[in-house]
Amino acid sequence: MLVIGTIIAWHQYRSNREAADQAARHNRGPSTYKPGEADFNNYQVPPDAPRYLFIPKLSIRAMVKPLGLTAKNQIAAPNNVFDAGWYTGSAKPGQPGAMLIDGHVSSWTAHGIFYNLKKLQPGDKLQIQRGDGTTFTYKVVKSRVYDAAQVDMKAALSPVTTGKPGLNLITCDGSVIKGTSEFDKRLVVFTEQL
Repeated sequence: MLVIGTIIAWHQYRSNREAADQAARHNRGPSTYKPGEADFNNYQVPPDAPRYLFIPKLSIRAMVKPLGLTAKNQIAAPNNVFDAGWYTGSAKPGQPGAMLIDGHVSSWTAHGIFYNLKKLQPGDKLQIQRGDGTTFTYKVVKSRVYDAAQVDMKAALSPVTTGKPGLNLITCDGSVIKGTSEFDKRLVVFTEQL
């Protein structure tokens, strides 16, 4: 009986610990639920909005979710580390100006969609597909790392090449600031439409 009681107590402890760990992860930031093929294929947006982001070099194939501003007047981040986020105050695909796409580098428990973004080099290609199926191709022009508090948002929201629509990607970089879940740097990758 002692052995059975010990086993039951151990299972209850493990279940409680797993529930506590899951709750703690939830409170630490974005979801780490990896969308399945059905989630990806069934994702819908308006015809002129960005639906999918593809970066072949990094094996990125992500849904693009619309994002606004936070209460602190900062661009919101996606709710899931595997999604990209389009700042709705930036351009739409195929329009003049530049789109700004945000994505997580990581959470406490998983690598985010933009974990390897720093590996992109000038000339690398990426694509945005709109809700109507139209696909636009871009090439990387340059990357720039900023201190988190000094990101040049005017540049991030502008085409890198005058007269060509742009797509700029932004993510966290650097080190986690002690006592927070925030990084001390931001990486911006600037691309132009081909």
